[in-house]
Amino acid sequence: MWDIIIPIITLIVGLVGGFFIGAFYLRKQLEKMQSDPEMLQKMAKQMGYNLNGKQMQKAQQMMKNQPGVRNQPGARKPGRRK
Repeated sequence: MWDIIIPIITLIVGLVGGFFIGAFYLRKQLEKMQSDPEMLQKMAKQMGYNLNGKQMQKAQQMMKNQPGVRNQPGARKPGRRK
């Protein structure tokens, strides 16, 4: 019986742990991208876009205004709730 239960529990713990580690890593990458325009340009090129200066500024502004990213002044506006 334990031959079935332990692998299932291990799989569930691995999936949950992997999800949280992946989410943490993605959030850190997004925070880095906000302050590094070269990284943002590289990501855009990988997706098939070639951003000019005006588009780059607009993309950086949009990323700074995202409510899910931490440590950004003005990222969450007080008084707004969903």
